[in-house]
Amino acid sequence: MTPIEDKAGKVETKQTDPMQAADQWPGLHTKVFNPEKSALTRYKEMVVGDRGWGTLVRYELTILFLSMVPGALGLALRKIFFKPLFRRVGRNVVFGRNLVLRQPHKISIGDNVIIDDDCLLDGKGEDNHGITLGDMVTIGRFSSIVCKNADIEIGSHVNIGTSVKIIAANKGKIVIGNSIDIGSGSHFSGGSYDYSSPEILPSSQRLETKGIYVEDLAWIGAGVIILDGVRIGTRSIVAAGAVVTRDVPAYSLAAGVPAEIKKSR
Repeated sequence: MTPIEDKAGKVETKQTDPMQAADQWPGLHTKVFNPEKSALTRYKEMVVGDRGWGTLVRYELTILFLSMVPGALGLALRKIFFKPLFRRVGRNVVFGRNLVLRQPHKISIGDNVIIDDDCLLDGKGEDNHGITLGDMVTIGRFSSIVCKNADIEIGSHVNIGTSVKIIAANKGKIVIGNSIDIGSGSHFSGGSYDYSSPEILPSSQRLETKGIYVEDLAWIGAGVIILDGVRIGTRSIVAAGAVVTRDVPAYSLAAGVPAEIKKSR
């Protein structure tokens, strides 16, 4: 609402057309609803990035005919035909059903990786590197690994539970080391917003991303929330349901909201 004053001096309010305030649109609206580009061009940029039309056609046909094929046949077909969509795919990679892939050419996958049904892998960005998964990684059902012009690096022997959200934004980085367990329902929030002005949507005013770092042999319990700028030290444990707002030293056990160090291991 925009205040205006009429000839009698009365102050009224006038509805502001949200399409005229594109700098205040939330999230991806500036790209999804950009009126200067066709819907097909916007879709292509979101899904396959700045690639040729041949890449888009290959992506669409692969997803259309293979994404939902059940059973052993589906696993075998996706193992063969999904591989060209990615930057790199190692040996013995299992692709579950109904995967959502965005800009997969920015995603590298190591050997013996399991990506369960209904997961989202989003390497989207203008000048980022994207997602890197090491060897022996498991991604549980309904989990999301999302880049918003940022990078996510996950080491080897990492077990990611169901419905885990790992999101990096604004040229930031999330780095998860080796031999790590991440409990179901956890959320890595690699980004923050400027909420100082009540007149502007926080999601349209990003702050500089500091990143999240989880060192080797850490254990993240179920339902943990880790905020931007946090480092979880090696061999540390974060108890289920904790909200981590500051660093957890190595060999520590943290719990609570906000998380506090309870003892050393």
